[in-house]
Amino acid sequence: MALVTLVTGASSGFGQMIARDLACAGHTVFASMRGTKGKNADKAKDNTAFAAEKRVDLRSIELDVQDQNSIEAAVQAIIDAFGRIDVLVQNAGHMVYGPTEAFTPDQLAQQYDINVLGTHRVNRAVLPHMRKARSGLLIWVSSSSVAGGVPPLLGPYFAAKAGLDALAVCYAKELAPFGIESSIVVPGAFTTGTNHFLNAGKPEDTDTEGEYVAAYPDGFLDKMQEALAGTSPKDADPKAVGRAVVDIVAAPVRRAAAPSPCRSGERWRRRHFHGDGPCAQRVPAPDWLCRAAASALKRLDGPVSPSSKMTRRRRTACTARNKRARVSLKPRPSGASGVCPRC
Repeated sequence: MALVTLVTGASSGFGQMIARDLACAGHTVFASMRGTKGKNADKAKDNTAFAAEKRVDLRSIELDVQDQNSIEAAVQAIIDAFGRIDVLVQNAGHMVYGPTEAFTPDQLAQQYDINVLGTHRVNRAVLPHMRKARSGLLIWVSSSSVAGGVPPLLGPYFAAKAGLDALAVCYAKELAPFGIESSIVVPGAFTTGTNHFLNAGKPEDTDTEGEYVAAYPDGFLDKMQEALAGTSPKDADPKAVGRAVVDIVAAPVRRAAAPSPCRSGERWRRRHFHGDGPCAQRVPAPDWLCRAAASALKRLDGPVSPSSKMTRRRRTACTARNKRARVSLKPRPSGASGVCPRC
């Protein structure tokens, strides 16, 4: 079944890959971006050419995550055309690079505005339609930095991504009783194949930045980027992120056996990509969603009786050598944390 999908921040990078992969999988995809008739007119034109060449339903749409009117206009245009939005991919974001102190408070506020508040604005426009339909899927593109090991010079960006990730987890619990599922895709340090560093913002307080640069070893900022690139194998393919989203969307969804507003299926709650292979955490939807419906405020990881039919199992797996393989799942041993040791 073709699903109506909205992908934010789809002018380039992960967003563009995700939008095109979903369209090639047979879905109707709206690739949102700013300036479809201005700065990104060429990107919109490329999407039109791609859709014609591949014979897929890929459409560019004007949407600025910092402008509520722009968001509502885009969402309403989709609703007017199709009557629904089945999948929302929260991908829009912006990176900055440099000594944290050298960024002004306004710059940090802008990072939060784009990477966190932007998702909330889009949710407030899309979720009323999903709640009414009692159906939907939210996919959040997070960052491996939320698992720890944050390198220097990316503080404002990683702080904003941490906010996004926390927001995604809270939304997942609150939306479960409406039958709306959530998945968090967590890319690793893909420094090639995207425009993250190419378009990264710089500190406005150049005097403070200069003091840091003078105190660092020669070429430290450039060497940090090289070190980040070194954490990912040379053959790491950023397109794996788009394929992961396609897999999540394609995963089975079925109604719970007992009367419930929940939906159940096989979709990942959180999936990590380190470049040398994916690992995943999954909470099977029947257990998690039905429990959320029964007690939405119950702690997600709280104790559950093993004898209960709704026993919650957290499953993990790593495939280190086959990036393209769908992750196989095995029940975790009793007492295991359910978290990949690399995460």
